[in-house]
Amino acid sequence: MLHSAYVGEMHADLPQHDGKYVGPGSCSAVACHGGIQPRSVTKVLQNEYSTWVTADKHAHAYTALTEPLGKQIAATLKLGPAEKTQRCLVCHALSVSAAEHARDFEVSEGISCESCHGPASEWLGPHIQANAVHSRMVSLGLYDNKNLVLRTEKCLTCHLGASGMTVDHELIAAGHPDLRFELDSFSAVEPPHWIEKDSAGKPLADPLFGARAWAIGQAVQIRESMLRVARAAKSGPWPEFSEMDCITCHHSLTGPQSWRQKTGYLGRRAGDPSFNLSSYVLFRHFADEVDPGLNAELNKEASRVAALVTSMSPDRAAVERAANQAAELAAKLGLELQNYTYDRARTDRLLRSITADGDAISIDGERTAEQATMTVDSLYIADAKAGATNGETRTAIDGLFKLVNNPSAYNGPQFAAQMKRVHDSLQ
Repeated sequence: MLHSAYVGEMHADLPQHDGKYVGPGSCSAVACHGGIQPRSVTKVLQNEYSTWVTADKHAHAYTALTEPLGKQIAATLKLGPAEKTQRCLVCHALSVSAAEHARDFEVSEGISCESCHGPASEWLGPHIQANAVHSRMVSLGLYDNKNLVLRTEKCLTCHLGASGMTVDHELIAAGHPDLRFELDSFSAVEPPHWIEKDSAGKPLADPLFGARAWAIGQAVQIRESMLRVARAAKSGPWPEFSEMDCITCHHSLTGPQSWRQKTGYLGRRAGDPSFNLSSYVLFRHFADEVDPGLNAELNKEASRVAALVTSMSPDRAAVERAANQAAELAAKLGLELQNYTYDRARTDRLLRSITADGDAISIDGERTAEQATMTVDSLYIADAKAGATNGETRTAIDGLFKLVNNPSAYNGPQFAAQMKRVHDSLQ
């Protein structure tokens, strides 16, 4: 798999570690990461803790469990207090066993430093030394977030789901928001508390970094989405409706004829819920340029998964096989993308290609429209940083966001028309 291939290739010579968690307080000193203003004379900004605690929603993930919606979900599912339930804490806090604590810290601090950077007991001291080397810190338990594949994997454990960390249809029915993710967009609003660096450790001078983050993030997300389907088909309740595009079922059909009834159901039986393939619908525009042969294989397997899931096939083994095969193909593409060249011409072509596909994207569903909106925004921002600003395009993209703010009110023809405005503005 992609993760194993990366670790095997990059860290095969490094020893295993057995780190424990020390809590965010260990990072909060002003001389470490607790400063107020970012610094430019050091390797890091030194205000990372302050940014997290004041501006990052991760710091408030635990608090959400004690608020009205958290209480409602827990009551509906008869879980007891959400803030004491491991099913909730696994994603809303750094909740690890007492044996994994190197010192006491509060679970109420939410998704804190080590949730993303790994248990710090072994690398906390060494990482502040002048001669600290990143690969050495990784060997001591620091999670390698410099690598975009691994960074996306870490985000997706909660923002998509991993084994034992699933937002399923039961949770959604109880009120939990459906999960969605796009690496570059979500990183931008976190907000960033880091400096992107090149392999030599110098600040990255790449205005098109956002395009790279989008592409690699999409490849990993497709892979992880397929693995989630495979897990559900193997051992969970089936069909698992969280794999569907929710708004396919949860929308208004008031009439005499809604826009959905006018446009039809894309080759599926009316009433069958469509599989949520939103990441691949956008990514295939790029993958076809990177590796047409591999993309054709991925398209075939992804379509097979979509057909099986949409038809609510009782053949779990067939779903699992197809999903695992699609995951392997997405992993191969992800590896190719790590060393791919991202320039303005490619970013421009991708932006034009996606915005020209507005009709198909809009009919595919609200989740695909949402992914398209984040994608177009990321690519435009990357292009703008490289010097291609366009006020008309910016305004048109802002119009896309307004159309996906309320999923239940999503209107395909309106979205397609707005996407055409974005495309026309690029001419």
